[in-house]
Amino acid sequence: MDQPSPLSLLQTVFGYETFRQQQEDIITHVVGGESCFVLMPTGSGKSLCYQIPAMCRSGVGIVISPLIALMEDQVSSMRQLGVRAATLNSSLSPDDIRAVYRDLYDGKLDLLYLSPERLQLPDFLERLDQIPLSLIAIDEAHCISQWGHDFRPEYRQISGLRKRYPDIPCIALTATADEPTRRDIMAQLGLEKIFLSGFDRPNIRYEVGVKDAPKTQLLKFLKSRDKDESGIIYCLSKKKVDATAEMLRAEGYEALPYHAGLDTSVRSLHQSRFLKEEGIIIVATIAFGMGINKPNVRFVAHLDLPKNIEAYYQETGRGGRDGLPSVAWMVYGMQDVAQLRSMIDSSDSPEHQKLLEIRKLNSLLGFCETVRCRRQVLLQYFGDGCGPCGNCDTCLAPPQTMDGTVAAQKILSCIARTKENFGSVYIIDVLMGKDDERIKRNGHDQISTFGIGKEHNLKEWQSIVRQLVSHDLIHVDMEHHGIVRITNEGVRFLKEKKEIQLRIDPRPLESSRRALRAQGAGTDLSEADQTLYKKLKALRLIIAKDQNLPPYVIFHDRTLVEMAVFKPKTLEDMSHINGVGQSKLSRYGQSFLSVMNAHASA
Repeated sequence: MDQPSPLSLLQTVFGYETFRQQQEDIITHVVGGESCFVLMPTGSGKSLCYQIPAMCRSGVGIVISPLIALMEDQVSSMRQLGVRAATLNSSLSPDDIRAVYRDLYDGKLDLLYLSPERLQLPDFLERLDQIPLSLIAIDEAHCISQWGHDFRPEYRQISGLRKRYPDIPCIALTATADEPTRRDIMAQLGLEKIFLSGFDRPNIRYEVGVKDAPKTQLLKFLKSRDKDESGIIYCLSKKKVDATAEMLRAEGYEALPYHAGLDTSVRSLHQSRFLKEEGIIIVATIAFGMGINKPNVRFVAHLDLPKNIEAYYQETGRGGRDGLPSVAWMVYGMQDVAQLRSMIDSSDSPEHQKLLEIRKLNSLLGFCETVRCRRQVLLQYFGDGCGPCGNCDTCLAPPQTMDGTVAAQKILSCIARTKENFGSVYIIDVLMGKDDERIKRNGHDQISTFGIGKEHNLKEWQSIVRQLVSHDLIHVDMEHHGIVRITNEGVRFLKEKKEIQLRIDPRPLESSRRALRAQGAGTDLSEADQTLYKKLKALRLIIAKDQNLPPYVIFHDRTLVEMAVFKPKTLEDMSHINGVGQSKLSRYGQSFLSVMNAHASA
């Protein structure tokens, strides 16, 4: 029997008229039996690049995925489309596992999702030898690299699978990998061909602010959003997660905590509510996220600095996967920088790994402190580029800059004259000539730098200190009570009389936030269409609850937006809406048509 063409599968199964970006080239390459490495931004359709080839080729496609939640989500989505998919993981009962094996041996599966740990079981590999394979797909492939920000040792087993089946096409996919990580992935898996689709997520607006009163700042941000939006708030510690979720609930938000210290059943319940309900905010540590494929997350907020620029890119990339506008909002301060640097310094990692982590942290600081377009800085880190984006805070309200050379010299001189024994608060007090008993007791009211910094106020000096840390001129030693020390780069700055430009911290972007609020979910619908869109969302929620599924598994927001705008009158009309394949058309088409027809008659 002739295998279906990739385009016919895209249209009839997935409900899309045309391929996006490099999807068609990648799919053709893999269907032809070739292997490759794929780097595409989140939300650009990476999964189709192995799902469609697995359905075109004979045999079953093996998909290696890092988390049970991610596997189960993918399997649910595939089954809704009428695709024969299953997973083997530790959450299944013995009967369920036997049923999956029966389907495998009987040729009744197109896709089988596995964790890398299962590859360590010799009896599983022996079973796999008896089954014709169409391809091997490795999702979240950055986990295989020691240079990746999310390295998982068990992912190393995958290279053995590649050697065991050298003639089976292999496709490794990720949204997050800098140049050294890409090289390592390809070397580990013996891949020669790479497809790079860029890193830009143009629908995400980047906003970064200086941490001042974080609770107030967060509430101000949330009040600029619609109450029924779903979002993720990241914090560095479990304690802060709990406190933030409790504070938000007191303010009337449906906020749920998620971290490794919670019971497994609680984490599972909170994750399920986030996926299946509207208007839920998850407050989490980095324990939450990789397995989350919810497309309509409208904001991702960071109350603390992530550990590096890859983590920031991946975490913010969980917003707006449906292509509609989303915002990545973050506040950070010098304490964040000092804490992360201390974690690196005190870790058991080898010296070269520490230097790598410091370099990555410094790249994130450069992104935070930039006066350029943030998107340009972010993309440049990954070897990509763009013009000024017009969709970040520095584009919408360009920050002012100042010549910070003299201010930097004053701070460095003051640190040196106080023998590198004090924290930044004390150094600023000396510079501002504060009448302080401790300063007098130490005799620092008599040194040459006492009172020479009165041209700046406290907040300005705090900003300058923070920026000098980001420029690696000074280092905050958290192991010694936050003492500020001059780095080797700081010594060179003084000796070589270098110059430095510093940013003047801007005021909050109230105008842009008002604009975001006016956009709502970014649907740009008329008032009448917005009413219909809400009715369609309500129907979707009823159907999803009835099947115990996340609403987006039924239809994405973008699909409902198209329905509200184009208002199909027949099933034939509806078949041309993006995201409506034959399986979903037959299951749900008439129900959604009924809502649209009733709305038109009202």
